[in-house]
Amino acid sequence: MLGLAVANDTETFERMRDPLADRGIRAEHVSVREHVTHLTDPPFDPTRFDAGFVFPGRLMEGGVVDAFLDVPWVNDRAAVLRSRNKAGALATLADAGVPVPDTVYVSNPADEDEVRAAFEAFDAPVVVKPNSTTRGVGVTKVHDADSLDGVTDYLELVHDYRATGDKSYLIQEFLYDAADYRVMVLDGAVVGAVQRAAPDGWKHNVHRGADAAGVKLPEKLRALAVDAAAALDVDFLGVDLLVTENRAVVNETNARPTIDDEEKYEDGFYDRLAALVERTAER
Repeated sequence: MLGLAVANDTETFERMRDPLADRGIRAEHVSVREHVTHLTDPPFDPTRFDAGFVFPGRLMEGGVVDAFLDVPWVNDRAAVLRSRNKAGALATLADAGVPVPDTVYVSNPADEDEVRAAFEAFDAPVVVKPNSTTRGVGVTKVHDADSLDGVTDYLELVHDYRATGDKSYLIQEFLYDAADYRVMVLDGAVVGAVQRAAPDGWKHNVHRGADAAGVKLPEKLRALAVDAAAALDVDFLGVDLLVTENRAVVNETNARPTIDDEEKYEDGFYDRLAALVERTAER
């Protein structure tokens, strides 16, 4: 039986374990997170694994796990970095002709007049977001230049700490009344989608209390998500779409997506996932 080292959180691992076992893949959770690890005594047996499933989100810990395992990954470190860098991902998508929100990248600290000029080029409000956080952390809607100054002052203070590696943020157009979809693309095909809706406010992150209901997307939106995954060259990708009456754009991507309840995926999801794991193990 093929051995798969799963570095995603335990919720994803528990959902995928039995369906993959039914398809000849033994999945085991591996992690050095929040543990004391002797580097000559791994907390798991590396010889049991033929492939890894999604490089760990804490990249330094991932480097340790990767050194222990020495296996190919479904979504390796490079894929995770391509997706996590919001500005880099949006620039790559735009270059490939994939529609994205109008966005300005700011490397902090930047000239205050240039930042204000960038803001004033938009129709307020705008969305300000750290370049490399997840789950909606630090994302703010800004209505005027004075408020923007306050937000950027705060970001500059945070970025003062040397341990903060990414000192950048985005200023992005705000799309009114946009429907928010998370589309899962696996090995070049859409395998499921949910529409996310917050009971209050405009942030639709599930980790912040938004509901996520399974939906059947029209072909145009499915093709948009597939194009995004192809442009970023990521095999298993969560693609966030914002859709208004006149536009559909890729807002963000996630190369470490949580696997949801099986009923939110289309038929054949685990067959396709198993095939990708088997192909990865052959590299």
